[in-house]
Amino acid sequence: MGLPWYRVHTSVINDPGRLLAVHLMHNALCAGFAGSMLLYELALYDPSNPVLNPLWRQGCFLMPFVARLGVVNSWQGWSITGETVADPGFWTFETVAIAHILFSGLEFLAAVWHWNYWNLSTFYDPKTNEPVIDLPKVFGIHLLLAGLVCFGFGAFHLTGVFGPGMWVSDPYGLTGHMQPVAPVWGPDGFNPHNPGGVVAHHIAAGIVGIVGGLFHISVRPSENLYKNLRMGNIETVLASALATFFFAGFVASGTMWYGTATTPIELWGPTRYQWDTSYFQQEIDRRVQANLADGQSLSEAWSAVPEKLAFYDYIGNNPAKGGLFRVGRMVDGDGVAQDWLGHPVFEDSEGRDLTVRRMPAFFENFPVVLTDKDGIVRADIPFQRSEAKYSIEQKGVSVRFYGGQLDGQTFTQPKDVKKFARQAQLGEPFDFDRTIHNSDGVFRTSNRGWFAYFHCCFALVWFFGHLWHGTRALFRDVFAGIDPDLDQEQVEWIYQKVGDRTSRKQPAFQPAPQATLVADPMPLRESLET
Repeated sequence: MGLPWYRVHTSVINDPGRLLAVHLMHNALCAGFAGSMLLYELALYDPSNPVLNPLWRQGCFLMPFVARLGVVNSWQGWSITGETVADPGFWTFETVAIAHILFSGLEFLAAVWHWNYWNLSTFYDPKTNEPVIDLPKVFGIHLLLAGLVCFGFGAFHLTGVFGPGMWVSDPYGLTGHMQPVAPVWGPDGFNPHNPGGVVAHHIAAGIVGIVGGLFHISVRPSENLYKNLRMGNIETVLASALATFFFAGFVASGTMWYGTATTPIELWGPTRYQWDTSYFQQEIDRRVQANLADGQSLSEAWSAVPEKLAFYDYIGNNPAKGGLFRVGRMVDGDGVAQDWLGHPVFEDSEGRDLTVRRMPAFFENFPVVLTDKDGIVRADIPFQRSEAKYSIEQKGVSVRFYGGQLDGQTFTQPKDVKKFARQAQLGEPFDFDRTIHNSDGVFRTSNRGWFAYFHCCFALVWFFGHLWHGTRALFRDVFAGIDPDLDQEQVEWIYQKVGDRTSRKQPAFQPAPQATLVADPMPLRESLET
């Protein structure tokens, strides 16, 4: 009998070999995708300017995950930190990609083998000595293995005992590098900018997983717990696994969108609200004021601001600015940044310093308004020049640059002032080259935005999948229709037209009519005699 597409999972019920085969094939597809896409990203990646053309603006999705775990060099002699390396070492981006592809092939062969030689006798029922799938013990084994990997990753890889450590940077994403990290226990470990908390949490979670795995391997659940939670049903395992995945998916989406504890700015770009809260602008102002307090001039103070920090303070790097349904990399939108023009300071004819009001993240267009230090509007670029009262021409606005490529230059022509005012709307102004990638000028989101979006979508699908399969596992008797109290209408659709009770279908098999009883057999006997 053929099965519909949504019932294909029945082929692995009570079949440990093929259940293992489908999981091996799924891992093979994931590993093969990771390896092949990593090679594709390496083929397109331009390592010439990691400050103004970082990997997260070039659409690299897998390279940041590889770099976060300690692989930052390439066979081609470059590093994502901008250095030139003569000896990249054994583990490079290329070797990671090749290792994933080879591992994918081995898992593919293992999946084929287990699908054909499916009759595995892994566990035996001690009462009947028959082969069974001991699901509580399988759970304990998986938990033990996951705990060992988690503990080993935190205690050895991140601490540098048998690994490179992890990517460590400052809160503003300026000093990123690989470094062994010691675990930090106590309240300080919960600081989102403290990498020692990541190490401590992996060690602690690994220990809990190891202890829990040993417990579930050696201790059997009670009969009531086993029956009430349907521990003998394979669909219970699927529902529980989906619960784990949708929880992890929501956590991964939230931490990627809002935080940088495990997703550094150098590898994934700024987060959603760092533009709205003026996170980088405040740090730039703090540095400038500190330089001025040390006796530097305005030009010297702004020239000391790192170009990397100024580039973060640009709305085009905000993952919420680019639409999620605009295909392409960030560089396909505004182009490749070439130079920081400097910090513009506007001044009207009365000598007041003016600041351009910045565009909110979710606006495609925003009026160009210049305000003084008290927030009073002193100039603008009007929509209707016939009604203008504060236009650039009427107020005699000029602009002077401090730091950057245009350091010390002053522009008084209205067309130049308007051009720089429109750029200042978007944060610190930069010079972009749109010819390299034939950029169209429409903002795109970063890899951070894509990751957060599709993990949220997957988590929703997994959440509803958990509810569906969990309900099927808990109420299997109702879904199977074996409850003696159920009537036909609760398990089968018996109406030909929805909502029309007069269109009740006839049963497929009509019962045979019973023989009619004859009250007086004498006429029948007489007819037979004649």
